Parts: sequence; C-alpha cells; structure tokens
Amino acid sequence: MDIKAFVLNKAKAAKEGARALARVSSREKNNALLRMAAELKKQRPYLIKGNKKDIVHAEEKGLSKAIIDRLTLNDKRIKEMAQGLIEVAALPDPVGEITKIWKRPNGMGVGKMRVPIGVIGIIYESRPNVTADAASLCLKAGNAVILRGGSEAINSNRAIVKILRDAAKAEGLPEDAVTFIDIPEREAVMEMLKLEGIIDLIIPRGGEGLIRTVAENSRIPVLKHYKGVCHVFVDRDADLKMAEDICFNAKVQRPGTCNAMETMLVDKKIATAFLPPMIKRFKTGGVLLKGCPETRKIDKSLAPAEEDDYHTEYLDLILNIRTVKDMDEAMEHIASYGSAHSDSIVTTNYDGAMRFLREVDSSAVFVNASTRLNDGYQFGLGAEIGIATDKIHARGPMGLEELTCTKFIVLGNGQLRE
Repeated sequence: MDIKAFVLNKAKAAKEGARALARVSSREKNNALLRMAAELKKQRPYLIKGNKKDIVHAEEKGLSKAIIDRLTLNDKRIKEMAQGLIEVAALPDPVGEITKIWKRPNGMGVGKMRVPIGVIGIIYESRPNVTADAASLCLKAGNAVILRGGSEAINSNRAIVKILRDAAKAEGLPEDAVTFIDIPEREAVMEMLKLEGIIDLIIPRGGEGLIRTVAENSRIPVLKHYKGVCHVFVDRDADLKMAEDICFNAKVQRPGTCNAMETMLVDKKIATAFLPPMIKRFKTGGVLLKGCPETRKIDKSLAPAEEDDYHTEYLDLILNIRTVKDMDEAMEHIASYGSAHSDSIVTTNYDGAMRFLREVDSSAVFVNASTRLNDGYQFGLGAEIGIATDKIHARGPMGLEELTCTKFIVLGNGQLRE
C-alpha cells in the first residue's frame, strides 16, 4: 500500500471512530481514561524500553540536549502522563452543554450547544507525552484523534498508542478513536493535510519550521503558534528578590519549552541593583548571557545581543538581557519582538500591573509569576493539547472546551416562518 492510501485508510478509520464515539456516555469515556492511566503506569518497563531506542538514535544523530530532554520518558514523566489522564477524567464533560438559550417573540427557544469538532489531526515533534495528552483530551471532548509524532519518537509513540488503544477497546470504546500514523516519511504529513472533509482540524506542536510548513500546506483549518519568544519585565517598583526568583525559574527550570523566557527586560532605574546578583545566579545555573549596550556597561563579560537574537526562541540555556528606560519601552520591545505567547511583569505597582495586563497582546499575561506557568495543567484545565497564539476559536492553553465547537439548537412547538 502506498503512503497516500495508507494515510487515507487511517483517516477513514478515525472518522468512523468519531461517529461511534458520539454514542459513548461520559461515564464510559471516563472509565476508558482511567484504564489508560492505570495501564501506562503498569506497563512502565514497556514504555521505557521503547523510549530507550529513541534516545539511542537521537544521541547517534547528535541531537541537542534540549531535544533529548523533550524526548525522554522516565518514571516521573510517565506518572505525570497517567495523572494527566486521571485529571481529564475528573473534569466536567463539555459535550452536550447548552451554553446559552433565549426566547424569541414567536415563542421558540434558540440556544447554543457544545459539540465535538470531529476528527483532529495532531502533528508534533519530540515529546512523547503529547501522545497521551492529545488522545485523552480529544477522547473526553468526543473527538477522534489522528496522531503523527516525529520520527525521533516513533518507538515511544508506538508503545503509548498501543496501550491507549488496547485500553479503549477493553472498555468498549472504538479503538480507532485513537489513530497513529506510524511511518516516518514526511509525505505522510502532506497527505494528512489534504484530507479536508475527513479531518476537521489540524493542530501542529513543535518548532517554527514544522508549524509554518503545516500552515502553508494544509487545506484544513490549523490552530497554531509559531514560536514562544517570552519575556519577563522587571519594573522599577519590583520586589527584587521575587524578581530574581521568577526570572531564574522562567529561564532555567526547563529551558527547552515554549513558555521559557528568552529575553529579560529590566527597568534602568533598578538595573545596577538588580543585574549583578541576577547575572551571577544565571551564570551559576549555566546560562549563556547576551546583553544590550546598557546592560554590558554593568557587566562587560556578557556577549553583545544582536538584533536577530531578540527574535530567537533558543529552547536552551541562553538568555538576552535588555535594559529599558521604562514600562513603555518594555512593552514596545514585547510588541516588536514577542510571539504573543507568554509575557510577565514583576512589580508592586498596581496601576502599572493592570496597564501591562491590558496592553500586552499575548495568549497569557502574568503579574508577579513565571511564564513557565502558561500550561493547561497549571491553569487547572488538566492536560493540554497545546498553546494557541491565534485569536480565532481558541487562544492560550487548549483544554476540553477548546476542543469543542458550538451549534445552534432551536426548541419550538410548531413555529413557521411568515
């Protein structure tokens, strides 16, 4: 069978799975999710074995430490995957919810009901935990999912998908509601993107190159974020100890993620007090620092920051530091170089904080908190399908509600149009 036929058959199976899933109750979906979680933990050795194959291949290919970190499954991450499924099972089922209803002069009721989107294609790189997150959220929201992970994680993803499908089947759910394109050829992605009428939505998760390729070639609507160029602005009215902790966490806690800080902006009025201990702490944490001319006057050991650096999503222990004259210049920098993902201000000034919240146009804007918190789990949504920076349909972490759409419902008692 050629690749085109292979992908088409997988997609048709998922479409049938979506139709069957529409008849499944919330209780049945929850039971399946709980069984999936239990099996992920139970079959930990099987998962680790598959993942080790991918790690060896990644090391042989010379992939970066950041990518290998994103690829790695360990006991902690397997437990987190399972816990994500348990938390999704505990969330209210949005399917069938009537979000509003109003009565017309002729007596008929008009309302909106949440319904599944249908078949969702997820195209992603590196992180195998996305497989479980995506499957659980799509299933709970009544959608079938077609998973297409990167070739670097193919063994890990095969193992996870097998566990999920077996658990779904054991609980009486259609196993094709979780479908996996388990071939590495890039052509498979191109064929997925042509299947309008079968696949209803494409969600790419990965680097900017992947997302742009998907957006440029898809005949299907795409929910996307191109990159995470995130900022923390340390205001002149900041608590400097709090600012130091937030900035260190935003960069160092897990730098290979889309919500990690890439540029730290510091108000000139507190730069000489704040930067020396902050720079020392970053260096202790192994961060390579690049500074603007004003910052380098304070510490000449920093490499000079170039124009392109401010546009760069490093996904690594590299950070730009720029000294700005005030909040206006900080917000201007964010508007010019940011990616509308996650941006934070550290300040004790209430009016300034509220202004930052209003004027910074990102999917999540923080006051006195790390950008690393822009995450479905941290926001109480359970596992997330991704963080969208689009403004249509969904924005920010995408949980259950964001994986549904609405349809109009009309409740009448014989009304006719005059």
